[in-house]
Amino acid sequence: MTTESTAAEPAASSEPTDVDSTAAENSASTGTPKSPRALARARKRQSLARFWRAYRSHRSGLWGLAALVLIALIALAAPLLAGADAQSVTDTPGGPLELPSGEFPLGTDQFGRSVLALLVWGARVSLTVGLLAAVLCVAIGTVVGIVAGHFRGWYSTVLMRVTDWFLVMPTLVLAIALATVMDRSIWTVILAIGVTTWPTTARLVRAQTLAVESRPYIERSRALGGGHGHIMLRHVLPNVMPLVLAQTTLVISSAILTEATLAFLGLGDPTITSWGGMLQDAREAGAVSAGDWWYLAPPGIAVAVVALAFTLCGRAIESVLNPRLGVSR
Repeated sequence: MTTESTAAEPAASSEPTDVDSTAAENSASTGTPKSPRALARARKRQSLARFWRAYRSHRSGLWGLAALVLIALIALAAPLLAGADAQSVTDTPGGPLELPSGEFPLGTDQFGRSVLALLVWGARVSLTVGLLAAVLCVAIGTVVGIVAGHFRGWYSTVLMRVTDWFLVMPTLVLAIALATVMDRSIWTVILAIGVTTWPTTARLVRAQTLAVESRPYIERSRALGGGHGHIMLRHVLPNVMPLVLAQTTLVISSAILTEATLAFLGLGDPTITSWGGMLQDAREAGAVSAGDWWYLAPPGIAVAVVALAFTLCGRAIESVLNPRLGVSR
């Protein structure tokens, strides 16, 4: 009996388990076994690497990303490129509405300021408003969508009826109403855009939440005692984040267009320079009737380019995260 048990022990230990094989792979690569946190970081790095390899295959997405990086660098370097006093109306370097020249490549405005310098400074405000308004919009939509999809009964009914009310109301009209009754500042514009544009995100997230919660591992989590917060934060939210990320890039472009529209209607902050504010100033100066194209065209083209760049990036991200869409490259 002693001989048989002694012979059986090596045979049983000669078959490696999954834990042993994983530990062996970790120790072979690093010399010591990796901790669970290190393994999680390694998986995240691998996921990011796979995402970037797939994103690089979309030429339109790369063009959009390159344009956004260039515009962001220009906006960050505005004090160096345009000068800190480029927005001042008391000490202007040129005459009113001068044609484009070597000194002023895009001409001057009605005060004699360089349109190119104003364009550079306006990039800061337009990008800031677009990013912050999109983050606010997606945050509200994500919370409402997950809660409405997770809870059933009157909770979901009330949330979706409120969402439908915001959805059928014209977004621009609601934004104009909020911007009219509140103080004229950049934060008012951000709040007006974010509060009025979240319903589409909420409906998309709710549909994805319903699909995620129909999977078997959600039932296992409930059976093991997982509460509502655990399920929504640990299971639902990570699965809807790819959709939220793609939706964010698409919302940014519409937020920039909405900000330009509000500024053009005179509802923005008059003390700051934005692309929409430049269009409003050009309209008030009579540039449309006078044919001063150099005052109108640059900010309009800048808004269109940034909106297009964010849309291209959003479509590429959406295609990478959901290859079944078959978005053209």
